[in-house]
Amino acid sequence: MSFQLPDLPYAHDALVAHGMSAETLEYHHDLHHNAYVTNGNKAIEGTEWADRSLEEIIKGTYDANAVAQNGIFNNISQLWNHNQFWEMMSPGDSKMPGELEKALNDSFGSIDKFKQDFAAAGAGQFGSGWCWLVKKADGSLAVTKTENGVNPVCFNQTALLGCDVWEHSYYIDFRNKRPAYLENFLNNLVNWENVASRM
Repeated sequence: MSFQLPDLPYAHDALVAHGMSAETLEYHHDLHHNAYVTNGNKAIEGTEWADRSLEEIIKGTYDANAVAQNGIFNNISQLWNHNQFWEMMSPGDSKMPGELEKALNDSFGSIDKFKQDFAAAGAGQFGSGWCWLVKKADGSLAVTKTENGVNPVCFNQTALLGCDVWEHSYYIDFRNKRPAYLENFLNNLVNWENVASRM
């Protein structure tokens, strides 16, 4: 099985009014995401992972004790991460469904507190990585952060929302202002209907 680069669910310039430029999407999707697809396919070719799903490969190649992950994991995990990331954003004004609003209020005390925790996780991730809203195996919600390409699949969690805090995701539009990028992501870019559908 060979993985493919999925099309963006919107035009490259669809998020401009919401703070993400067409240039960012061209670099991030067309170059970076595509590189994970190409390198991931090369890495698994001829291996036991060649006909497995993304999730199976991620779980099977992640090493919790490793300082640095292997090439198969790094590329396949980042491929999965980005497949989710584009779907988690919307060019329209997305309204938060009531079930999600209630779950966030119950878990964090308020929507504002959830956003504060999520932004703090992203801003506090040293170096490259991601911040996440996850649903744990016991059904509870939590905000987490992961380094490099590590994601909730590694921990048997469901990713409800993820934000890429690698520099290539924000440097064109926000330079080194990662907190501003995270604030914009939460207030202007999140597809809340998509987040709710993952619950």
